[in-house]
Amino acid sequence: MDFTNNNIRLITQPLFSILEDMLDVPEADQSTAEKSRNNPSRAYVRDAKAMAATPADVIEYPNAYAFVVDMPGIKPAEIKVQVEDDGVLVVTGERRRESEKDDEGVKYLRMERRVGKFMRKFSLPENADKDAVSAVCKDGVLTVRVEKFPPPEPKRPKTIEVKVA
Repeated sequence: MDFTNNNIRLITQPLFSILEDMLDVPEADQSTAEKSRNNPSRAYVRDAKAMAATPADVIEYPNAYAFVVDMPGIKPAEIKVQVEDDGVLVVTGERRRESEKDDEGVKYLRMERRVGKFMRKFSLPENADKDAVSAVCKDGVLTVRVEKFPPPEPKRPKTIEVKVA
């Protein structure tokens, strides 16, 4: 059963099937099982987890928008910022686990910091200049600045001189 409210789609389905997808439980015949259920695909679930694990702030200034995204431990070269043709700002990258090759016998006792791909998508407003975008990463925080188009000048009525005939 589907419910649609304010462009948010809620799908009610058995809890165990959602958990199977989230945990990547292997199935005997993936194509048959995927077609028989009305579940989100594994790729969709992975993308949703990546988006949920990437906190961001959106700030509006008088002449620009700023998208501030936490990126602790990620090198700027590993971050990709793009503006798609349909006006969507996409920030992607991947956080990798630190190498354990140097220290033999070292193992993780607890691992709470997320590793793997991350992604955030933002719909840009109509007055955003998609060609005037800059990105700076400092102290683990990425700031993407998108300039605004200047507001249109108000139309003034044209005054017509009245002549005597």
